[in-house]
Amino acid sequence: MFKPTEQFAHELDQQDQLKQFKNEFYIKDDHIYLDGNSLGLMSKRAEQSLHHVTEAWKNDAIGGWVSGEYPWFYLSEDLGKQVSSLVGGKPEEVVVTGSTTSNLHQLVSTFYQPKGNKTKILADELNFPSDIYALQSQLKLHGYDPDEHLVRVKSRDGRTIDEDDLINAMTDDVALIILPTVLYRSGQLLNIEKLTKAAHERNILIGFDGCHSVGVIPHHFHEAGVDFAYWCHYKYVNSGPGGVAGLFVHENHFDKTPGLTGWFGSNKEKQFDMEHTFTPALDAGAYQIGTPHVLSVAPLIGSLELFEEAGIEQIRAKSLHATAYLMYLVEKYLLEYGFTIGNPKEDERRGGHVCLEHDEAASVCKALKDYNVTPDFRAPNVIRLAPVAFYVSYHDVYRTVQILKEIMEKKVYKQYKNERDVIA
Repeated sequence: MFKPTEQFAHELDQQDQLKQFKNEFYIKDDHIYLDGNSLGLMSKRAEQSLHHVTEAWKNDAIGGWVSGEYPWFYLSEDLGKQVSSLVGGKPEEVVVTGSTTSNLHQLVSTFYQPKGNKTKILADELNFPSDIYALQSQLKLHGYDPDEHLVRVKSRDGRTIDEDDLINAMTDDVALIILPTVLYRSGQLLNIEKLTKAAHERNILIGFDGCHSVGVIPHHFHEAGVDFAYWCHYKYVNSGPGGVAGLFVHENHFDKTPGLTGWFGSNKEKQFDMEHTFTPALDAGAYQIGTPHVLSVAPLIGSLELFEEAGIEQIRAKSLHATAYLMYLVEKYLLEYGFTIGNPKEDERRGGHVCLEHDEAASVCKALKDYNVTPDFRAPNVIRLAPVAFYVSYHDVYRTVQILKEIMEKKVYKQYKNERDVIA
């Protein structure tokens, strides 16, 4: 399937149906950016849409709320309709709002309704810390001890979570389940359909954190019956640092009043009646708490244009091919230097990044940066490399592996301390 030569990398690039999109992004000459799973690069379209919105503010002032190409009053819902194609939701089930963690607080405050002995929240021990902090906080607000009521399913290998272990933990005392779509360290893709079906068979609501999958993996949240989901847009969706997040609520739950209510969750026709009785929107828009962060959401307008042109299925196909190619080259050139692959190798279980493990991972990452390659370090020993379909070429992947080989052969990594910087 693959060949270990540089010429083969060039051949793959010639066949790449998405290769033209690299020109849409700002990337320094001779630089390889493999950290799009933490922060995506700026696209020229995102820059243009940000400029468009600032011009509307400059020229229209308050009129920008209801006039122009992107009226701000409806922006969160309109963008939600576009994002819905990335997550497999109906247009009315998705809204662009808040941050990942504020959306999680909103959703848990809505869907966590402890009753009788059904009081526990189920998560996993490899989950991203912010999610765990939010769940601990929500339990405390209900008067429960997180040590007793937050169940974290253990990993068998320190890298992945077995779906059967999760299902076995879905006991009668569990009221709510919060899981990642993709584990942030290892890149394991969980079987969302299987887990949702198992949860519902046990009368448990289930929600997913899609931060490490939305924009690189097609989802089918509505069809799978997922109760709710939440995610950021600044990783694979390239909306910029602090970009506004998104959430999905299945239409089966549109009769619920959000746990945290705010003015912008109102029915749009009633919002400016200024009544002290909350009349929620009849869709996911009800889950907005505050005024849309218009300037922070503006780059998403341009970014989504690229997804519409490329198609999420094609993005996933290239991502799978590029990560498989990267793993092939690692096995060909790097195993003798102590590297291991920590992510699942099967396509159906792999997210958008490759998880390389090495005892000197932090120092190797520092060396890579001085070779103009941007990786991502996660303690204690993980190098995450994301060949993002839009702007990472196959030749970039090949060069990265050759640079890693040189770093190890010449022991360049020994020049650096094997400890993370303030921001890893």
